[in-house]
Amino acid sequence: MPDTNEVIVAKLRYNCEACFLEVPDFKVKRGDLVVLETDNGSEIASISGLMHCKPENTSIKKILRKTTEEDLKKLNDNKKREENAFPITLEKIKKHNLEMKLVNIHYFFDNNKIIFNFTSDGRVDFRELVKELASIFKKRIELRQIGARDEAKIITGSGICGRNFCCSAIKNELQPVTIKMAKDQNLTLNSSKISGACGRLLCCLAYEHEAYRDIKRKYPSEGSILEYEGKQVTLLEINILKMMATLKTKDQISIHVPVDELNKVTNPVKNKQNIKKTG
Repeated sequence: MPDTNEVIVAKLRYNCEACFLEVPDFKVKRGDLVVLETDNGSEIASISGLMHCKPENTSIKKILRKTTEEDLKKLNDNKKREENAFPITLEKIKKHNLEMKLVNIHYFFDNNKIIFNFTSDGRVDFRELVKELASIFKKRIELRQIGARDEAKIITGSGICGRNFCCSAIKNELQPVTIKMAKDQNLTLNSSKISGACGRLLCCLAYEHEAYRDIKRKYPSEGSILEYEGKQVTLLEINILKMMATLKTKDQISIHVPVDELNKVTNPVKNKQNIKKTG
């Protein structure tokens, strides 16, 4: 009997998002295609792996079966329909003069619905377009506006690290990434180096941010006025990777010391006003 605390992690085809599945009575392995039940009917997902603890507040779907030859033929037929629908949809978008970029088209496995994912800088009134697409394809039509990071997740690709995009490989919910995260990690604020293919800040900036922040809390904050070896110095920077700190004297001389030396400073003062009060 399968462990009731274990769940299968899989990736849905139409939006590359992770979903959680009951462990079936039959064996499945990473990379297997399976058919599962969703709110939109049957759908194909790719097995990513096994999770040993069931996530909280998450719906667990049921695997109906491994894909059969008939299922794979149906999947390939749907992919061909998607390819054929793309230029037709582009033509209709142009006809209605809509400021939108079509990202992908997805036929659901049961052929009962089609999703058109698109990006746009603003809101788009696509009601007339939906009517025309419904009359052409004779299916339920959903136009879904997505963000730049969602687009990268669907298209997939390789980042500057050489690995698959974080958003399509391991992430599901796209958490906010801020420029402060880059600053806290002492990264050069060069947009080409800290931005992904989507043009937004790299998802990976968020991964280690909390660790950097926790380590820095152990030491005086950058910009603090300190007394070190009898000299008044300013703490310019703490480099967590090298575990080194940069101090600057009144004579504008830089001193590089191990961060542990910061625990030996005397009379740490936050600003010049405090120096006058304690002098």
